[in-house]
Amino acid sequence: MNRTEFIITTAIILFVAFMMGWFANWLVHRFTRVKQSDVADLDRMSQELHEAEETRDQAITYLQQREAELSNQLAQTEAELHAAMDGLRAARQECEELRVYHEG
Repeated sequence: MNRTEFIITTAIILFVAFMMGWFANWLVHRFTRVKQSDVADLDRMSQELHEAEETRDQAITYLQQREAELSNQLAQTEAELHAAMDGLRAARQECEELRVYHEG
């Protein structure tokens, strides 16, 4: 093999290696490319997620307000119950005193 044949063979081998690398790169980019429909789906899903988070936050706020209202009502009802029980106790005691007074 003389010098010219060696140079031509080396050039052909390098050219084939270059073409194989280029083809492999093209294949990788072809199969890993993100489609526009996928991007649109991701955008739609992110928007829906954002809306769901806002709805959840609103629901949590509403539930906290409702819980505070119900706790307040419960406290008022318990206070009224204690007042009524105290009034009933006083009335019973007064009744008992009147009964003792009439009997005696």
